[in-house]
Amino acid sequence: MTESFHEFVVQRSPALSRRAYLLTGDHQLAEDLLQSSLARTYRHWRRVRDGDPEAYVRRVMYHQQVSWWRRRRLAERLDPEPVDRPGDDHTDTTALRLTLAAALRQLTPRQRAVVVLRFYEDLTETQVAEVLGCSVGTVKRHGHDAVRRLRAIAPDLIDSTAERIPR
Repeated sequence: MTESFHEFVVQRSPALSRRAYLLTGDHQLAEDLLQSSLARTYRHWRRVRDGDPEAYVRRVMYHQQVSWWRRRRLAERLDPEPVDRPGDDHTDTTALRLTLAAALRQLTPRQRAVVVLRFYEDLTETQVAEVLGCSVGTVKRHGHDAVRRLRAIAPDLIDSTAERIPR
């Protein structure tokens, strides 16, 4: 059991870590979220491994993040600027990614979760509502508010992503 779990963690951790960062907006919180979610997944590994373990971990991450919001309700501690790590490329894509990360950090945790689930995970509003345990109307409201706020925070972000989206 532990060997297959270890293999899964080694192969899928980078992608899961990126999702955790999008949800939290902070590298340390993302590491905590991923570690906590993997620990919960390990307890159910026998049942999970034959299905879609990555989807299970993502769902645990979303539920864990919502649980943290409900418990803490305190202002988030976020770094003002993302850390520039050695080996990062410095292309337009990186600049766009950093702008997006900075803009996402300015959203509320629920707005950020809705944006990540809707546009990064490409889930429907109904699926997002199921994952977050709220109504479809709540998802629509948070999504609308998030997009409006992103347009106000980073109008150049909307322009630069519109250029890259094929029509």
